[in-house]
Amino acid sequence: MSDLQIGLVALGVVLIFAVLVFNWWQDRRVRRHMQENFPQTDEDPLFGGLPPTVGRREPGLGESLDVAAESESGGDDVEEVDPLCEAVIDVVFAQPVSGAQLKDATRTLAVSSSKPVRIFAETTTGVHRAGLPAEESCVSIQLAILLANRAGPLTDVEWSRLWTAAQGLAERFDGSVEGPEQDEVVSRAERLDELCANLDAQVGLVVQLNGAQPLGKVCSVVEDAGFVMLVNQYVWVAESGQARFALMFDGEAAAGFKGASVSRLDLLLDIPNSPSDSQAFSRMAGVGRDLAQRFQAQLVDDQGRPVTESADARIDEQLTPLYERLEQAGFTPGDERTARLFS
Repeated sequence: MSDLQIGLVALGVVLIFAVLVFNWWQDRRVRRHMQENFPQTDEDPLFGGLPPTVGRREPGLGESLDVAAESESGGDDVEEVDPLCEAVIDVVFAQPVSGAQLKDATRTLAVSSSKPVRIFAETTTGVHRAGLPAEESCVSIQLAILLANRAGPLTDVEWSRLWTAAQGLAERFDGSVEGPEQDEVVSRAERLDELCANLDAQVGLVVQLNGAQPLGKVCSVVEDAGFVMLVNQYVWVAESGQARFALMFDGEAAAGFKGASVSRLDLLLDIPNSPSDSQAFSRMAGVGRDLAQRFQAQLVDDQGRPVTESADARIDEQLTPLYERLEQAGFTPGDERTARLFS
């Protein structure tokens, strides 16, 4: 290798070294300049103005990605469709529909004389509503009809009427209808009706008055004894605020009684619709004896036989398993869900 070649190689190495030194110096100068404008803190300066996150939140069906909108709407309503006790038809709209319009369209939605229909909605912000929100728009609604109650199971005619009503809503508001097949719904209704029939029980007592008593006097004595008017009948209220048992005049609810006088007072313990109690019958019998004393009357069972205190505990023991069976089947005695079925 000649002296010229050696010189050129040496010059190249020097130039490369000079470029590296210059880049290092330039990088250090830029870093110093950035630190002067963004002092070191525990927060990233690009995200320091954002609120801290509280764990990861994955969006899901029915949830709104707009947190502000969700906050303003107040969140989902607690009440939801009961998949065991109701059959559901979904109506999904191509464009949002105002709740006020849907309220007007469903105002006469009475497809069954005995099976109530509940309506649920999903708003444009992805919030679940129990009922139709008048001041919000909806992207879909659910029509939930009760499968069975004391009037019997849901029939194919009742389901067909609801389906027709749902199709009418879909046609009016440019939507689509989804729901289970009719045979499946009717089969579920019959099974639920059979289950409820095996859990249902009512126990009655009668205060047989000595001749007809003026209605005003009877009401006064009944209220003085501790009964209160709830909805449309006199009831004995438990500590929880729930009705333990009801009182009727000549077999009719007090609010609907049209007579001027009363011949007998009927006490009714409705097991599914009264809170669980190991002394359910004893309590009712005790109140019945108090009424009998006030009216100088006699307490008898529904067969007309006198009721003795010695039988109270035995009857309580017979009723306790009924409350337990209701609980095991998923129906809490005395609550709103159970009342829908046993009505």
